[in-house]
Amino acid sequence: TAPLLRAAAQATARAAPRKGPAGVGNFAFAAGAASLGLAAGWKANRLASCDAAVDWSAVRKEIVNILEDDSYTDSSYEGANPGPLFLRLAWHSAGTFCKHTRTGGSDGATMRFEPELSWGANAGLAKAQKLLEPIKKKFPAASNSDIWIYAAIVAIEEMGGPTIPFAPGRKDKASGKECPAWEGSTHKDGRLPSADMGSPDKTAAHLRYIFNRMGFSDREIVALSGAHGLGACHTDRSGFWGPWTRAPTTVSNEYFRELLENKWTIKTTHKGKKWTGPLQFEDPTGEIMMLPSDMVLIQDREFRKYVELYAKDSDVFMRDFGSAVGKLFSLGCRGGGKAL
Repeated sequence: TAPLLRAAAQATARAAPRKGPAGVGNFAFAAGAASLGLAAGWKANRLASCDAAVDWSAVRKEIVNILEDDSYTDSSYEGANPGPLFLRLAWHSAGTFCKHTRTGGSDGATMRFEPELSWGANAGLAKAQKLLEPIKKKFPAASNSDIWIYAAIVAIEEMGGPTIPFAPGRKDKASGKECPAWEGSTHKDGRLPSADMGSPDKTAAHLRYIFNRMGFSDREIVALSGAHGLGACHTDRSGFWGPWTRAPTTVSNEYFRELLENKWTIKTTHKGKKWTGPLQFEDPTGEIMMLPSDMVLIQDREFRKYVELYAKDSDVFMRDFGSAVGKLFSLGCRGGGKAL
């Protein structure tokens, strides 16, 4: 039978109306293969060898069961599932990679340990790890590193996104002594991007600094930012609040359309009271939001041209997103394994 979650995502993408001054219309997307040449340097066979003792089709079923568990809730939006949380876990694990020192990346699952677990950018991700612990217990031959990445890949597909190749073989590291070190100006967030550096030009420079360190171009930075169309921010984690789109469990190009077509103003109130959180933007309804690092994608001329491209062409976004995420998830992995 077709996965219920994937069917729901596809139905949402076909029929979900857009509200507010951005106009009303349906949005659709195509889940294409991750094959664009902009990430030609990435190949699935960079990963370590596959552990044949793991039945990954069975692991997938367990992940889908978690995704379809109706008991899961999110304080920032209705109809939540843990798919966006799994994507964030894998992203923040892989996004520690540094191409210069060849440290960090998706190999090791060092976020299980301090100090990485308590990096500001990783707030709330212990919950994602806990949700996946039963899978590790059921399939002990699978590494946490592989489970985290595979959970995100399955979640992306189940939420209507592209198919991303997965090659198992990552090895867990043993202690926090192997957490990637970071001594830069944003060390409280570890090696991960901050939402605001005080001005649009500084925030744009920061995004490039963080993502260039991993080996990503401007185009790939914008494509990866499309993941902000999923999930929401939480005041008890980042201090920010709210979802970026009205379909936060569906992979689509809606994030880019909202950026360009909606009207964004600085948030001053929240649920009838004065907003006391960090700087963020909201649409006229107050139901969806953007971070300063989102707004800079339309303020910076080079970033903006890719926002415009993806807002106009869902197929191109899906292809670029799949390719960039596949590249991200391969960072820091070594060996010559074969994609499933």
